[in-house]
Amino acid sequence: MGRLKILSAILAFSILPVIIVWLPFILRLEKFWEIPLGKDGLATIVANYDGPLYIIIAKTLYNTDAIRLAYPISLPVEYYAAHFPLFPLLIRLFSFIGNYPYSMLLTTIISSVFAFYFFYKLIEKEVKKEDILWMLLVFSVLPARWLVVRSVGSPEPLFVGSIIASLYFFKNKRYFLSSIFGVFAQLTKSPGILLFVSYLIFLGFDAIKTAAESHKSQFPKLIPKAPILLIPVSLFCVFALYSKTFGNFFAYFNSGDNIHLFFPPFQIFNYSQPWVNTFWLEEVILVYIFCVAGIIRLFEKKEYEYGIFATTFFLSIIFVSHRDIIRYSLPLVPLILFGFSETLTKRQFKVLMAVIIIPIYLFSLAFISQNVMPIPDWRPFL
Repeated sequence: MGRLKILSAILAFSILPVIIVWLPFILRLEKFWEIPLGKDGLATIVANYDGPLYIIIAKTLYNTDAIRLAYPISLPVEYYAAHFPLFPLLIRLFSFIGNYPYSMLLTTIISSVFAFYFFYKLIEKEVKKEDILWMLLVFSVLPARWLVVRSVGSPEPLFVGSIIASLYFFKNKRYFLSSIFGVFAQLTKSPGILLFVSYLIFLGFDAIKTAAESHKSQFPKLIPKAPILLIPVSLFCVFALYSKTFGNFFAYFNSGDNIHLFFPPFQIFNYSQPWVNTFWLEEVILVYIFCVAGIIRLFEKKEYEYGIFATTFFLSIIFVSHRDIIRYSLPLVPLILFGFSETLTKRQFKVLMAVIIIPIYLFSLAFISQNVMPIPDWRPFL
């Protein structure tokens, strides 16, 4: 398959589904398929959580006085410490296009293209050439929550893309590039540190196994892998930034109810938790099933680098108590699709996709229309 065809497919599958989701809002349809969409048009897209909060950071660079004066939002300034700096810095970088809301959407789209490119690199040697376009299509709409975060202002595409890129280069023993993209992931969202943890686990097991077989120290072989230390160093830099802006090195841990990790595990089934607040949670079990099944497939394929990261990340997920558990699990999606690529390329699954594509689209419209942050005055955000 030609390089131009692949690049065209990556652009098409990362952008066209988003435009189709935007279309009813661009046309200012008040209803679609009897689903109320409101009257605010594309402003509904821009106002989706947590997009406006990232715009505030992009414009103020965590300046607490500027946040208090220009943005009368009923959130403590420490709340913004839960929103890491890379995504808002990119919004600021692309703000030359006209205004910050459109820059935010552009940043999300570019991040999506980035994520799709490395998903292609991930599966390139795993699936037949004739199935690559199909896998890109599957990745463009599954799960529906992935389509949603790519259609609004969100750091998730940047985070997912950085994780895939880091894992891909780590698998191919290009440790410096792996570390650079690991830093990107860490500067985007706090769970990026799990890349470093999984790399330590993999390298530790590998060193112990090799030492047992060769009876020689493996320390010299670990030196080329030292760049992975850049990942925790970048986390330290974020906290150092917070020390200067918030006056508290550990401001992230004082950002209110943004940290949704609770002990014992599976507290998501505690309906009294503030970010759960419902007992209609049976689909969470399905999420766990898909994650564990995907992890098993990775180990069956002897993809140990991917399997160890997926296991590490999933173990963190079972401590998350938040109704939006699928969004927290999105970094596992490319690896699960990789693990089940043989099943996903079968004719039966293609029939299934034809059936569920409409529900995916309707879910996306309904979710976006309701997940809106109230913005009484847009002027400070422009």
